[in-house]
Amino acid sequence: MAIFGNLFIRFKKQIETADDQKDSALTTHYYKASFNQLFKTIEDLFHQDADCRIVTVSKDHGEIAVEINKPIPCFLIVTVVSVRGMETAVDFSISSEKFSPIGLYPILRKRLISYYEQINKLHTLVRVGKSS
Repeated sequence: MAIFGNLFIRFKKQIETADDQKDSALTTHYYKASFNQLFKTIEDLFHQDADCRIVTVSKDHGEIAVEINKPIPCFLIVTVVSVRGMETAVDFSISSEKFSPIGLYPILRKRLISYYEQINKLHTLVRVGKSS
């Protein structure tokens, strides 16, 4: 039965990171940074990416909406939430309307992981997922 579950996951067209995500690479990341520092870093990250276009920025809601053109067209929402004074969480929600005979999930997953890796280079990662 697990084989069929894994097969169906390949064809999912949407992924959200969260504290309770089963895939540890897709759990919420917490950084040692203020909300403003992290929000600016993420906004700059997408401004510098030629394959991305920021659609809306809502600092009040801690959200940045981004259209991604390559390698597949998709839509991304980044949510930045201040947890404590110098601890801020980052979550992503990515989706695509495109169909792929091999499935989009691996491509979307890889993209989200690469965003976390880019942020990890610029800010200190405090933890991944819920605190114990």
